[in-house]
Amino acid sequence: MTAGQHEFITEDQSAVLAALSQPQAYAVLGAGNGGESVRRIDTQSAVVFLVGAHAVKLKRAVRFPFLDFGTLEHRRAMCAAEIEVNRRTAPTLYLGVAPVLSGGGGLKLGPVREPAAVLGDEAGAVEWAVVMRRFDEPTLFVRLAEKGEIAPHLLVALAAAIARFHDAAPVSHAHAGASDYERSVAADIEQLRARQSVLDTAATREIAERLPAALAPLLPIVEQRRQAGAVRHVHGDLHLRNICLVDGVPTLFDAVEFNDRICTIDVLYDLAFLLMDLDRRGLAAQANFVLNHYLWRSDGPTEAPHLAALALMPSWLARRACIRAFVEGAAAELAADAAAREHRASEAKLYQQAALRFLRMHPPALLAIGGLSGSGKTTLAMALAPHFGNAPGAVIVRSDIERKRLAGLAWDMHLPADAYTPEASARTYAELLRRARMALAAGCSVIIDAVSARPEERAAIESLAREQGVPFRGIWLDVPSDVAQQRVAKRTGDASDASTTVVERQRDYDLGEITWARLDAEVGTRALATRARSLLPG
Repeated sequence: MTAGQHEFITEDQSAVLAALSQPQAYAVLGAGNGGESVRRIDTQSAVVFLVGAHAVKLKRAVRFPFLDFGTLEHRRAMCAAEIEVNRRTAPTLYLGVAPVLSGGGGLKLGPVREPAAVLGDEAGAVEWAVVMRRFDEPTLFVRLAEKGEIAPHLLVALAAAIARFHDAAPVSHAHAGASDYERSVAADIEQLRARQSVLDTAATREIAERLPAALAPLLPIVEQRRQAGAVRHVHGDLHLRNICLVDGVPTLFDAVEFNDRICTIDVLYDLAFLLMDLDRRGLAAQANFVLNHYLWRSDGPTEAPHLAALALMPSWLARRACIRAFVEGAAAELAADAAAREHRASEAKLYQQAALRFLRMHPPALLAIGGLSGSGKTTLAMALAPHFGNAPGAVIVRSDIERKRLAGLAWDMHLPADAYTPEASARTYAELLRRARMALAAGCSVIIDAVSARPEERAAIESLAREQGVPFRGIWLDVPSDVAQQRVAKRTGDASDASTTVVERQRDYDLGEITWARLDAEVGTRALATRARSLLPG
């Protein structure tokens, strides 16, 4: 595409793009003499060239309401900024910034330097590029998702990495207040309307009606979150295409550098992009898994905890889907051939439908899963949660997690046996109820995962449902002692401290009358989940 074909293109970069499509342009990177090929990848705002062990990213000369790469000077500054923001999460991937130089042999890539070294203009520079270490494309999470290969241990590590990044990110009060959200939602809708040649006009019209209406009553929570410190300088574009494995570790890259309003946002709104992308690709279980593992690690501000903010999640998911819709729509307009245009337009329309689905909300309900250690409570909770409540599914409140949290320990650290006193258990169950109450009040369905061996513990959970006016179902899992022993003995990397000794001791508990639905948990997880799903409240 050249300037004049679209109003958002400000300069003709065709000569630079043609030059960088040739291996000899990369002599500074050791390419050009060994028969290397150059692979080009086009996006709405950038062109990436893959050559040898490197990826070279050129910013398009485009100007949108949310992004301005319209001048060479600005593109140079944004290349430097991209290095700086992405070294927070991917320091080994981002090597530096390089000029594109004009010389006797034609246009070529110049020497790679640190971001601070490009503040003075390079003589002869006709363009600037970000230089990265090339990673294996099959390790992109979008590729893993397409092949069904995002293993649970990778999702655990990913949720932990995002939680650490968010908790360490600098707090800002400059953006993401109530008025900012209203303006940005209006801007999103305008972007959808601007792509009507490739988008579904009826869907855009419905989104324009429903999204502002869904957000309006929640604006006080938005403002409370900003004042409490939940708005931080984070990633801003956290979907599956921007996560890869580096040395086997989930790594976030390609964070937003070009607009502080896009990346200075509520941390849960940042997370929502990933959850939306997983859900849209048919990976609702993985989205719920990430959400719960994130919440088990990060509480959010004391004055505005994450659980209370989940009332905003449907609107956030819908907004993220809208953003992908108009980005794909713009890519369709830029597509070089009819097949690519049709593919991008189809993707954009699917995101529009996802946005509408996220806005169709259902009232919350409460499910409690009880049973002695080794009965499979958490396994069943994780199997049911994606299908219970609004996307991305139910919040799981686990006694094992809350007991560690109250003790000031990470969820996967071990508590000694003497920490399991009646007093500690009473505090744990009180905390379970408190957290479940917050999530229910935010409109989220909740699964309480706890032994609940005492009749008064079960009664307190039932009382919470009556207090909140939500449907309730209690499920009790029965399993033979030898099966429970085997399961507990095989556990690794779990929050539970239960041992085979604990299992044996629990057999002497006086459980009292159990009025909850009792299920044989010796059967496989799939059969148990099928039976339990028919018992879900609501």
